[in-house]
Amino acid sequence: MIPYGRQDVIQSDIDAITAVLRSDFLTQGPQVPRFEAAVSTYCGARYALAVNSATSALHIACLALELGAGDWLWTSPITFVASANCARYCGAQVDFVDIDPLTYNIDVNALRAKLEAAAVAGRLPKVVVPVHMAGQSCDMQAIHELSRRYGFRIIEDASHAIGGRYLDQPVGSCRYSDITVFSFHPVKIITTAEGGMATTNDAALADRMALLRSHGITRDAAKMTKASEGDWYYQQIDLGLNYRMTELQAALGVSQMQRLDDYVMRRHTLALRYDQLLADLPVKTPGQANYSYSALHLYIIRVAETASTNRAKVFHALRSKGIGVNVHYIPVHMQPYYEALGPKVGYDALSFPHANAYYDQAISIPLYATLSFEQQDEVLAALRTILV
Repeated sequence: MIPYGRQDVIQSDIDAITAVLRSDFLTQGPQVPRFEAAVSTYCGARYALAVNSATSALHIACLALELGAGDWLWTSPITFVASANCARYCGAQVDFVDIDPLTYNIDVNALRAKLEAAAVAGRLPKVVVPVHMAGQSCDMQAIHELSRRYGFRIIEDASHAIGGRYLDQPVGSCRYSDITVFSFHPVKIITTAEGGMATTNDAALADRMALLRSHGITRDAAKMTKASEGDWYYQQIDLGLNYRMTELQAALGVSQMQRLDDYVMRRHTLALRYDQLLADLPVKTPGQANYSYSALHLYIIRVAETASTNRAKVFHALRSKGIGVNVHYIPVHMQPYYEALGPKVGYDALSFPHANAYYDQAISIPLYATLSFEQQDEVLAALRTILV
């Protein structure tokens, strides 16, 4: 089967991991700071904090911004549930903003209108999480301008978007946000097997996230409540978590970072070829905004329902032909947990029409750096037999 996405692990990656296995450190050694430095330098952010998943990064980002009971977090309904769950971990309420039908990101006009109504009702969000769907940046400058007007903080969920750019600046620079979060799951642009990263330009937020990812424990005498008793001494000064990244993961990340730009370029080559090959088929190809250079984590087509076919039929027919398509994502507000919360906070299944319409039609077809033209032709041949 041709999967919709997959990792690329080469000999230099294996050598980097083997070197760690033969070293003195499997955790809390030099590789994690090396990986953090590589990401912060690439993105142009002052600080980078490595953790064991993007979900963990979202959680400590919310904690660092002091999101809690009585607060609101808004995000996109077209995302993985972690973008919303991070608020619930903190005891906050969640609401959603409908998507732009071109980019599948948060619709800035819808966000503006919702903020205006929320200001009148006294229910403004404390945090907004724009999700860079499929690797394409949201319109961060516009969202940042709204944050200055309405007073919310911004966490960019860039789980799909390392290697992408916005207004010719790297995603993750945090020029228009407080914190940016990346994912290094195996199907992402680069991988650390599992892993995540938070970037920021705020020293206080960086210190807070560093504390929270490791049990709330410090060995920094300046942060302790009383004098150190010796070199062994540490204090737990907050209720933190065990979200640390291992040395093995970080070494893989350092190695993979060397190929990041090549991976994104290859994805663009493949996406352009898809655009051309799909032009005469009855599908909608991904739209790209002129302010964004997408990392192209996913290539999502939309299949309209007709008398003879629909998304479900196309999906299952492709799977039967060995094409490992997927759907990204079931709207979060349709998940049973959030369906139950919706009436309490004012949304229901009809509140986000663009997200609902997208979900009825979306299929992610194979796209990854090592996908060959021959495999791509196989995907197209299967689509043609189904749709023509």
